[in-house]
Amino acid sequence: MKYAIQLSLLVLMAVNLGCGVQSIPQSKNEVEASMAEVTNQYKRRADLIPNLVNTVKGYAKHESETLEAVVQARANATSTNIDISKLNADQIKNFQAAQGSLTQALSKLMVVVEKYPDLKADRNFRELQAQLEGTENRITVARNRYIESIKTFNNLVTVPPQSWTNSLFYKHEKLPQWTVDASENVEKAPDVKF
Repeated sequence: MKYAIQLSLLVLMAVNLGCGVQSIPQSKNEVEASMAEVTNQYKRRADLIPNLVNTVKGYAKHESETLEAVVQARANATSTNIDISKLNADQIKNFQAAQGSLTQALSKLMVVVEKYPDLKADRNFRELQAQLEGTENRITVARNRYIESIKTFNNLVTVPPQSWTNSLFYKHEKLPQWTVDASENVEKAPDVKF
């Protein structure tokens, strides 16, 4: 009898370890960490923008409309946040739209820069532009990691046998995936030519 209970406990532990008892919460934690990295990289980009705008402002004083559009887009992007504990498709869509508007405003700023050869030669501007390019690359990597972590989590909560554990213990729903609306082209990287 004693051995039967011990054997039953061992079988129950093995089943639990193999069916998502630990992997589902770990995957949820990975999703949260991945989204934090995405928002961190977007914040890094937003932090670079005031310096970039001020550098351009010194050379292109009469381009105030473009500069104001960048400042406004930055303000909108930094005020749009994601609450990972209540993540839904609308939150992601609003966040993506705000970040996409900032990307478009930066693209227009880079077009304006083409008109000013002295600005393109300015060391501060070149350094800021290099940091911005690096940040855009980091954003892409962070978004890809987030997409993969969402895919892994969604597989755990929808594909058996882990989904059975989810339905018994956790009741997690699939999380919305990062998407791009091709008609809006909101995630197109800035086309910068120097």
